Amino acid sequence: MRLGDFSAARLLIVGDVMLDRYWFGDVSRISPEAPVPVVKIERSEERPGGAANVARNAAALGAEVCLLSVVGDDEAGGSLQRLMGEGQVDASLHVDAAISTTVKLRVIGRQQQLLRIDFETAPSHEVLRAKLAEFAERLPGCDVVVLSDYGKGGLAHITEMICLARAAGKKVLVDPKGDDYAKYAGATIITPNRSELREVVGRWKDDVELERKAEELRRELGLEALLVTRSEEGMSLFHAGGAVHQGAVAREVFDVSGAGDTVIATLAVMLAHGAGWAEAIHVANVAAGVVVGKLGTAVVTRGELEAALN
Repeated sequence: MRLGDFSAARLLIVGDVMLDRYWFGDVSRISPEAPVPVVKIERSEERPGGAANVARNAAALGAEVCLLSVVGDDEAGGSLQRLMGEGQVDASLHVDAAISTTVKLRVIGRQQQLLRIDFETAPSHEVLRAKLAEFAERLPGCDVVVLSDYGKGGLAHITEMICLARAAGKKVLVDPKGDDYAKYAGATIITPNRSELREVVGRWKDDVELERKAEELRRELGLEALLVTRSEEGMSLFHAGGAVHQGAVAREVFDVSGAGDTVIATLAVMLAHGAGWAEAIHVANVAAGVVVGKLGTAVVTRGELEAALN
């Protein structure tokens, strides 16, 4: 399968951004102070996380990407701005001096995550208002809107954003968080993973019950479609025309962190390019299969995706 030219696909991505820091080291002994491993750090890496990772994934496929978010007036916020520039993303990161940029620090020893430390604060009302005003200004210049909710407070106005985008005739993709999905009503599609959906609709005993529960939720929220990512079971799309299932394609699963970002980014690029649901889901599923073979929040390049599709 040949991918088309995505350079005309214009995405507006809004949501919670974070800086993912990785400290890699060697573990050779247990601490004499407590029964924990001692990690001697040998190198470190920084990567964009959250909505910034969605933006980076979409840009890696060749789409034109604008990212709208909030960071603190700190070194981590500066790192995110730099990383977005390197990834060819037009990032408008509003600075809130009252907060610290969200940072997730992971300590890796012997290729395994030993510890994760999170630093986060919710942004202030005034900065979010300014971001909403810029969202309305930037809407006409995009084809598809992606709202990446990580529950960090950056999408306080998500209901308003969905209304504005839909009124402007734009497709709206939402990566949801939490157990209140009413705020996502009217979006084109939401993309919960298995456990996130379970939090909202309860457990299901088989695919028939999953389809019934997903369809009820889809209608209740007035969505065109609902995509459930199901790890080793692949993914399932529920829409008015029925259900589309895709089996998992990963050859080797190394790390699932950030896989949802790759899925929604690929889906958004495909829809902006004019693809139908079945084709868009197929390509997004293959992209997920590539990215879980990489460590940490990573991107799938256009070349890797085409190779995997063929």
